[in-house]
Amino acid sequence: MSTVSVAIILKRASKVYHEGETIAGVVVVESNSDVRHEGLSLTMEGSVNLQLSTKNVGIFEAFSNSIKPINLINTCIELVPPGKIPVGVTEIPFEMPLRARQAVSPGYPGLLETYHGVFVNIMYTLKCNMKRSFLNKPVNASCQFFVQYRQQDPAPMKPVRCEITPASIRAAGGGSRPMPHFQVYAEIHSTVCALDSPLTGKIRVDECSVPIRSIELQLVRVETCGCAEGYSKDATEIQNIQIGEGDVCRARDVPLYMVLPRLFTCPTTSTPHFKIEFELNIAVIFDDDYLVTENFPILLLRSK
Repeated sequence: MSTVSVAIILKRASKVYHEGETIAGVVVVESNSDVRHEGLSLTMEGSVNLQLSTKNVGIFEAFSNSIKPINLINTCIELVPPGKIPVGVTEIPFEMPLRARQAVSPGYPGLLETYHGVFVNIMYTLKCNMKRSFLNKPVNASCQFFVQYRQQDPAPMKPVRCEITPASIRAAGGGSRPMPHFQVYAEIHSTVCALDSPLTGKIRVDECSVPIRSIELQLVRVETCGCAEGYSKDATEIQNIQIGEGDVCRARDVPLYMVLPRLFTCPTTSTPHFKIEFELNIAVIFDDDYLVTENFPILLLRSK
């Protein structure tokens, strides 16, 4: 029985490309007999897929079906005209330029960085299709690649410092539940952060009348998507790092250090149809499960 398989192999092992570069590689066709076909084509696709959270579908039911994917790029080339591929392994080289669409509609954001979120996903894919006669099924293969912005000059640092006390929690609307006496100093070295550099800072517990169970650093994405009829905004956790376990020493700095995860973060993005924003939470958890949190909106950039 004749068997045939198709695979796409990129020359660049990282699969990371910048706009204006050429994506090069080979399409590998392997078969145990000669294969007749109606042509091989290669398609480059890029799109933004938006999804409303289940808690908002009822509220926005009138327009929930109108959240359609946003097409960023769609280019197709013919690799091989109709003919026959010999038995064995055949490598077909290809090159495709990575460029944004020229004829754009209003609101077209251009090429965006690859991003895997909960309600917003930005993905780029190469798809190869081998057309065959109506008696044989077509053979397909796909390969994901990643788009990044070119690095820009570093933006000015914006450090943030704050004192966390029962008074500051009440002033922020933290409720009327009795709180222990505490005084915590927190500092983020810069709320404008390069994606390839770690988030850093420090926290210090100056006073606390009850034991502390844990101090945690949480990275959160805030995704907004919708259309003219309404928008859905949801915050979800990306990662949580414990930076202090147990009743930490008083009046001693505890360093904050977080490496940003690839694919689950991207430059802060704002378009007419969706937004991707990020926040940093510092949480102090006391022994009685009382939780104190300080929130810092952060701006992520692709800079040196």
